[in-house]
Amino acid sequence: MTLFIAAAIFAACVGLRRYLDRPERTDREFGNGRIRLTALWNEGAAFSLPLKRGWVVLLSILILPFVWLFRRRSPLGAGLALGGGLSNLWERVRYGRVYDYVRFPKLPRLWRYVWNLADFAIVLGGTLLALLDRKK
Repeated sequence: MTLFIAAAIFAACVGLRRYLDRPERTDREFGNGRIRLTALWNEGAAFSLPLKRGWVVLLSILILPFVWLFRRRSPLGAGLALGGGLSNLWERVRYGRVYDYVRFPKLPRLWRYVWNLADFAIVLGGTLLALLDRKK
């Protein structure tokens, strides 16, 4: 189950980036400006952490196997985190940056960040891994 979810998330991330990363696409807002689709090629790390590309790639390569080790805790959480992590790693290795496209302009503290589907999958997967334990 974990591998299927990871593959589905990876494919969805790649497909959505290909669809959104077009020259003719323009920014759009939804929900009275609460959600904004925009385009940003992010060369830095998540949440503007001051890490160079090489460090981000290395940390990703080191962290992803640990996610796999905890897959029994939450197969869904591990699949989401692996799929999102592999997608961002793939873009960073292939393009040297990650394509982000969702912003929440009206949310306190989060308004300045731009996200992508992989980021959402990583956050949700990590939360599920931290909160759920199937061995109870």
